[in-house]
Amino acid sequence: MAAIALEDLRKVHGGSARPALAGLSLEIADGERLAIVGPSGSGKSTVLRLIAGLDLPTSGRVRIDNADVTDAPPESRDLAMVFQSYALYPHMTVRANLSFGLRMRGIDRAEIEARVVRVADSLGLRLYLDRKPAALSGGERQRVALGRAIVRHPKAFLFDEPLSNLDPQLRGRTRTELVTLHQRLGATMIYVTHDQEEAMTLGQRIAVLRDGHLEQVATPQELYDRPANRFVATFIGSPAMNLLEGTAARAAFTGAPGERANEQLCVGIRPQDVMLVSPEAGTLTGTVDVVEPLGHATVVHVRIDDTTRVVAVAPGRHHAHSGDPVGVQFASGRLHLFAADGRRRGDST
Repeated sequence: MAAIALEDLRKVHGGSARPALAGLSLEIADGERLAIVGPSGSGKSTVLRLIAGLDLPTSGRVRIDNADVTDAPPESRDLAMVFQSYALYPHMTVRANLSFGLRMRGIDRAEIEARVVRVADSLGLRLYLDRKPAALSGGERQRVALGRAIVRHPKAFLFDEPLSNLDPQLRGRTRTELVTLHQRLGATMIYVTHDQEEAMTLGQRIAVLRDGHLEQVATPQELYDRPANRFVATFIGSPAMNLLEGTAARAAFTGAPGERANEQLCVGIRPQDVMLVSPEAGTLTGTVDVVEPLGHATVVHVRIDDTTRVVAVAPGRHHAHSGDPVGVQFASGRLHLFAADGRRRGDST
């Protein structure tokens, strides 16, 4: 296991005017499961490559267990990386794929076999040990790729969107397997994904990146309940947070302490905290635009005026229909206030 520290990491790719990373500092505790999430081009994979030693930073330092490894080659860092592509040796059996790295390190044959069998049992691969990758499904290949990393007993695991090629049902099951695996191994894991739901379920903490900058790092619940700015507020959570523009004088439903008259504010409210009521009982009134039944809940899009829309998530079935007049209320104490520059201003009372 290992603690990993990133100190003011900056990475500029040749010919690019914008840095892939712009002074990123982040500490990952020994045994922590950290998810890194952000849109395409935010710098997620660059972080992993710098930790693994597959790329070198333009400036800044990478430390593993307090040792400076910024310029150290990948093989000396004792890290295991699992990619989106399975990167298996097609001419080798599953057993050979799992044992290859151990054989290259000169580990005793009996120890190799014991590790391979143990990992194969934990990942449900025992029956496939003598098959080649072409005879496996995508999910089985991904488990082999995971097993090849686990069998090495590395200091830390680096995952670069390893589940993105799997179907939704298998992705959900494999996420659960990864969490169980972490609980069993107690190993440091850094998991990169563009899928915020995946990040929320896998990360004990989540680092949110945008354009090479760290926007916020916090527990999943804190990101959801207290996003640091508008970007995090809309990126985390599904459906995305509703944002309503206005001024302190007009936004009578905000009630935030310290508001200044006519201050430009943005009010955020999670769709799960929006209640649909009769038109006369609503703080706002509008017309049902689109209804999305999901079975366990119903997503209702409400048109307030030509420029304002509000999305609500009603538990279970909701009998709204497109064109119906409807009132909208906001759950008490669940409003998020953001200043004109996008930073968090506070919460409603």
